[in-house]
Amino acid sequence: MAKDTDRSIEMVAVEQAVGSVLAHDITEIRPGQFKGPAFKKGYIIKEEDLDHLRRLGKENLYVLHLGAGEYHEDDAARILAEALCGENVASKGAPSEGKIALVAQVNGLLKVNVGALTQFNMVPDVCCSSRHSNTVVQRGDIVAATRAIPLIISEKELNKAVAIAKEVGGIFSVKEISQLKAGVVVTGNEIFYGRIEDKFLPILRRKLSEFGCPLSGIKFCPDRRDLIRDAILELIDQGVGLVLVAGGMSVDPDDVSRGGIMDAGATELVYGSPILPGAMFLYAKVRGIPLMGL
Repeated sequence: MAKDTDRSIEMVAVEQAVGSVLAHDITEIRPGQFKGPAFKKGYIIKEEDLDHLRRLGKENLYVLHLGAGEYHEDDAARILAEALCGENVASKGAPSEGKIALVAQVNGLLKVNVGALTQFNMVPDVCCSSRHSNTVVQRGDIVAATRAIPLIISEKELNKAVAIAKEVGGIFSVKEISQLKAGVVVTGNEIFYGRIEDKFLPILRRKLSEFGCPLSGIKFCPDRRDLIRDAILELIDQGVGLVLVAGGMSVDPDDVSRGGIMDAGATELVYGSPILPGAMFLYAKVRGIPLMGL
């Protein structure tokens, strides 16, 4: 038995390799059918592989023996994934070549602890990449992936990365979207008096449907603060959990929707957002019910 000084690589007879970690790729060529790795570096050899290996002309193999305090890349990936997953996030399938994906278990909003993720990625021999925090995701979507970079990783580095993730209860989580009953107030003299066709409502129906929110109430109002106020309060009295006010959100003197919202007793009001289109977006609460001005 010959022994290499690099990472405890040993050449062993095929029949003695069961349970060992393969230290190199083994190529298979089937003319006209296949050419590529039949067994990849890092693969753990099984009893049922022996005949296949012999057919490939292998009587001896170079294998890695894990020492104390060392982990195979796939075992390390499983441990990393478990630590990274927070609420409503889970690993997807078995690791492959030290890599494993994390998926959303519900429809919702992805939350990433960016500070902890940065610390995690500063640990040698591990890495993790993800989608941006506050991204809307669907059940089954891949939200992140992690891997152990070398074939063999030290327990010290693995534990350091795991501790960072566990300290914050998992770096990735998904907040499930609440499926609230929605009410819509469509404002504007031109729509109320039938001078033009309303284009807001079909779009809002579609968007609410995408989030599983039933549209349970619709009010059309002219450009009058008092009527907009009354429409908002009537929808809340009818039991909606979300109010959308469409139109009249600009700063022009005849755009009075914002005033109607304030007259309804709005609290926590935020007007304006740094995006285009959407700079005149409004968020508030009326009697504790979230309201959005569009």
